[in-house]
Amino acid sequence: MTSTIPEFPQLLDTAAGLADDFALTAAHHDATGEFPFANFGRLHQAGLLGLVTAREHGGLGGGLTEAQAVIAEIGRGEPSTALVLAMHYNSQYALRKSGKWPRHLVQRIVEAGRLGPALINAAQAEPGIGSPAHGKPPETIARRDGNVWRITGHKNYVTGIPILTWVNLLALTDEPQPRLASFLVPTNAPGLRVEKTWNAAGMRATSSDDVILDNVAVPIEDITEAQPASEPLRREEGSTAFFFSLIGAVYHGAARAARDRLVSFVTTHAPASLGAPLSTVPHIQVGLGEIEVRLATSTRLLRSLAEDVDAGRPVGTDGMTVRHVVIDNAVAVTSLALELAGNPGLNRDFQLERHHRDALTARSHAPQNHMIRTIAAKAALSRHAAGQVAEPPAIAAVKHRLKAVG
Repeated sequence: MTSTIPEFPQLLDTAAGLADDFALTAAHHDATGEFPFANFGRLHQAGLLGLVTAREHGGLGGGLTEAQAVIAEIGRGEPSTALVLAMHYNSQYALRKSGKWPRHLVQRIVEAGRLGPALINAAQAEPGIGSPAHGKPPETIARRDGNVWRITGHKNYVTGIPILTWVNLLALTDEPQPRLASFLVPTNAPGLRVEKTWNAAGMRATSSDDVILDNVAVPIEDITEAQPASEPLRREEGSTAFFFSLIGAVYHGAARAARDRLVSFVTTHAPASLGAPLSTVPHIQVGLGEIEVRLATSTRLLRSLAEDVDAGRPVGTDGMTVRHVVIDNAVAVTSLALELAGNPGLNRDFQLERHHRDALTARSHAPQNHMIRTIAAKAALSRHAAGQVAEPPAIAAVKHRLKAVG
């Protein structure tokens, strides 16, 4: 892979080594649900928490290509760690790319990151409305009170909350003309508490618990972004594709881990009745071949999307589409790996069933696959109604590349 960061090959090697180490304790974190704090200390020491942070802020200034490669490697070792890291990268990328965050907030985040692991994630989903992707305004309210905002509400699925220094929290202001505003809220703020609710089948160590806010005071100037509440929540296509690509990379990493475990098993296990390793059996080879095809397809899709985002090419809604395919492939790969491994694969010590549970959990991310397909269908029907050729954004991106070469 190409990179604008000269030291990136060494960093990727470091990420691969960390993934191998994280894999040694992944089963423990899955079984107990304990948050993998030590993993983030290692990531900080390696300089990987600042991979996409701007160089002027002490980071490496990496783009989606680099972030995606690191997330896929860490996901191969311990996907819960990879998901928390992906959320942190997404926030750091938004801070760097939007150019809208107040200078004092940028400085606050940068200084904390120099001292130790200082992670940030968005807090948007709510029990009553689900994800903002569903189009409903948040029920969390920010009320103006002198020189502070007082925020009351309930957020769920706040991934990585045990280690987060801040949440970038979406709320509805109570102004005469309400705004959808995101506030930088310290996780140790008085009135903020965590309610442990995460008990999912997979990705168990993400600690994606609920956050309850009771009259939490936030300085009046600590708004990261805002827009009129009468407008749909703004999503810049490059940033959206960045986020969706990293989500896909997490589960692509888990699928690669399942493939590696299966290959190790079928090449070393030789049943007495067969007198040869399982890898010599034709249907095992066919199944493994399907796994390889799916993984290669996901790798290519993710890389192509990353290159387009980093180059500033149009991607439209391709971020959602690629994530859809990559997650479907991850579920199919881990399911097929279980089938090919037979009874041993169902043993928890074998780890394949853990990879499968992690991959299945990917389907909970909003927007869900049925919503992505509906969005794609409506876009195609809209273009047809307007008399336009139904040209996917990927084709537009290819044309953009050809023009640039010409």
